[in-house]
Amino acid sequence: MVAPTVSGVLFVHSAPRALAPHIEWALGSALGTQITLEWVDQPVLPGSLRAEYTWYGPVGTGAMLASALRGWEHLRYEVTEDASPGVDGMRFLHTPDLGVFAAPMDAAGNLVIPEDRVRYAIEVAAGDASEIAKELTLALGGAWDEELEPFRHAGDHERVVWLHRVG
Repeated sequence: MVAPTVSGVLFVHSAPRALAPHIEWALGSALGTQITLEWVDQPVLPGSLRAEYTWYGPVGTGAMLASALRGWEHLRYEVTEDASPGVDGMRFLHTPDLGVFAAPMDAAGNLVIPEDRVRYAIEVAAGDASEIAKELTLALGGAWDEELEPFRHAGDHERVVWLHRVG
């Protein structure tokens, strides 16, 4: 049986210029093909670059890409793998200060908190609503989202490439 093909997106939110060719090599190795990213300046962190890449591959490719980039200091990235029939998607976030965060995603792109993680949040919070909220925010990758948000918005004014136009 052939593994289903899924799609996803890699966002390199910030990388030192010197790492750009090494990142392309690592991603190409993970995908089994040479890739070239379109690097642009990252205005939030002068001297760094940002890039986006839409990918297609078997289930688990998102984890392979996140693993290929893991451990490099000063690198901020995000990898999403879309859900496919019978398989949850995944989201991976990385920042230099926080390391890697991973969570399953449903077909609508929502992060899914596993039942055991919710039970843990309730247990350690001992009925304190603010502690439960803190634990659930952690389970949703809140600290990673907070750190990456300025880097995400830096690309809001980039040119738009229309894949097709209707009408």
